Amino acid sequence: MTTELTGPRRADRRRAAPGGRPRRGRRAAGRVGRRRRWPWWAEIPAMVVVGLLVALLIKTCLFQVFTIPSGSMENTLRIGDRVGVNKLSPLLGWEPKQGEPVVFKDPGDWLPAHATSGGNPVVGAVGDVLSFVGLVPPKDDNYLVKRVIATAGQTVQCSGTTLKVNGAPVSEPYLFAGDDSCAGLDFGPVTVPEGHVWVEGDHRSDSADSRYHQQDKGGGAVPVGNVVGPVSAVVWPLGHLDWFGWSGH
Repeated sequence: MTTELTGPRRADRRRAAPGGRPRRGRRAAGRVGRRRRWPWWAEIPAMVVVGLLVALLIKTCLFQVFTIPSGSMENTLRIGDRVGVNKLSPLLGWEPKQGEPVVFKDPGDWLPAHATSGGNPVVGAVGDVLSFVGLVPPKDDNYLVKRVIATAGQTVQCSGTTLKVNGAPVSEPYLFAGDDSCAGLDFGPVTVPEGHVWVEGDHRSDSADSRYHQQDKGGGAVPVGNVVGPVSAVVWPLGHLDWFGWSGH
C-alpha cells in the first residue's frame, strides 16, 4: 500500500540533500557569503592611515619631494620647483657621478639658520605629519641641490672661463645663460677627498657651493653620506615638468 506524503512533510523531503541534511536556500547562502562593510566613520580613518603608510614607504625607499628655494641651479631647476629624488638608487649601490644633479643635507653652515615662528599649532602638526611621510618637502628645509662636478680622488680647478677635472676641460651646456664655468672665481687644483664629492650650481654666479667653502672640513667637498640621492624629475609645476632619468642623467 502506497501512502502519498502531503503538506509540510512532503516539502521537507523535496529539500532534503543526500545524507538527510536539508539544503540551504540561495538567499541564505548569499547572506553568508556577503562581506560585512565597516561603517563610514571607521572606514575613512582606516583609508587615511593606509594612505599615509604607503606614502611613508615610498618616501623611505623610493622617492622624496624637495622644493628648490633659490636660483643657484637655474635654468635647470627654478625657484619653487618641486623635484623628486630617487632614494632607491643609493640602496642599490648607486654613488654620485660627475654631471649628476643631487640633493644633499647641509654639511655644515652652508645655509643660514631658520627663524622659528609660532603659527597655528594644528596646521603645524599636520605639516609635520605630511613632511614626515614625504607628501610635502622637509619642514626644516636643511637640504641643498647642486651638480656633481668631481668625485673622490679627482682633481678639480677653474681658471679664466675654463673648468678642468683631472686636467681635462669640462663642457657645461647646462650653465645659466651669460655665466661661464668660473664666474670670476679661480681656484685649485683641489683633490676631492675620499668619500666626498665636489658640487657647484648651474647658475655659477649665484651659487655659494663647494668653491666658497674651501676652508671648511673637507675643503668644500660634501660627504657622500650626506647625499640623499639623484634628482630624477621636476614634478611641479606642470609647466616645468622634466625627467632626468633614474640616476639623474
